Amino acid sequence: DHKPMQAPLPRIKLRLEYGHALTLGPGKMQLLVLIDHHGSIAAAGRDMGMSYKRAWSLVEEMNAGFTLPVVDSSRGGPGGGGAVLTQTGHAVIRHFRALETLLDQAGARDLQALGRLLADRD
Repeated sequence: DHKPMQAPLPRIKLRLEYGHALTLGPGKMQLLVLIDHHGSIAAAGRDMGMSYKRAWSLVEEMNAGFTLPVVDSSRGGPGGGGAVLTQTGHAVIRHFRALETLLDQAGARDLQALGRLLADRD
């Protein structure tokens, strides 16, 4: 007797859009976490498979979108440059993660109901 497989729960991807000026999603959050980890925008971008120019552009977008910058960076030189998350940067990650958790918890029942409505994928 063949029991139907429960469809796997989808992963909710939070995307916050603040007009045309700023969008926040999982990619930018990962970039901030990696900048915090590496102390470098270039190293964080490399970890994500993006160019330094792209990583810097995303940081600039976030820095411009908030009242205070999320990343503080210094130019390279003999000792090398570096980047650190500011208090605002840490707060942005914390609040974004809290919203993701809230959606996962509050939406679990609806996600299961949607899963039961999905067509079999066998």
